[in-house]
Amino acid sequence: MPTNIEIKAKLRDRSAAEAAADRLRTAGPEVIRQEDHFFKSSSGRLKLRIFGPESGELIRYERANTPGPRRSHYIIVRTADPYTLLEILTAELGQIGTVSKMRTLYLIGQTRVHLDRVEGLGEFLELEVVLRPEQSEAEGQNIAERLLQEFKIDARDLVSEAYIDLLVGRTGSAVEPEV
Repeated sequence: MPTNIEIKAKLRDRSAAEAAADRLRTAGPEVIRQEDHFFKSSSGRLKLRIFGPESGELIRYERANTPGPRRSHYIIVRTADPYTLLEILTAELGQIGTVSKMRTLYLIGQTRVHLDRVEGLGEFLELEVVLRPEQSEAEGQNIAERLLQEFKIDARDLVSEAYIDLLVGRTGSAVEPEV
């Protein structure tokens, strides 16, 4: 199962983050509209990410809700018919809620850098250090921590929860918030 080391932080200065990403990038930026539908799951998390009517990904992952660098194990299956899959998964499992965002993606070496504008929540930075099979988690954490310094992210801005958890906490229920 592939493994990432991930960090999420509240973004206080998007312009400064864009400048840092432009300076450090090996690829990007790419702007992507994403609609993530989360489903009830007995373990881990299950979400269907929809990019458009003919493009989506079903993603299962396990990750602790802790601030700072954390391990995420994941499996991704691509689909050319995401709305039919959404209908099936909603009927069979029940939906927890939806996260809609505009993501600006940069690559910095083996790290995916996301500058996210999340409806109902605001601006965030996410780092996903994609570990190679021979790399340790400690190596991935070191890469993530160095990038946090490059982006001048304060420890107080680190976020432990997934966007869906933040939205559910803000609305007080597991339904999609109005935006």
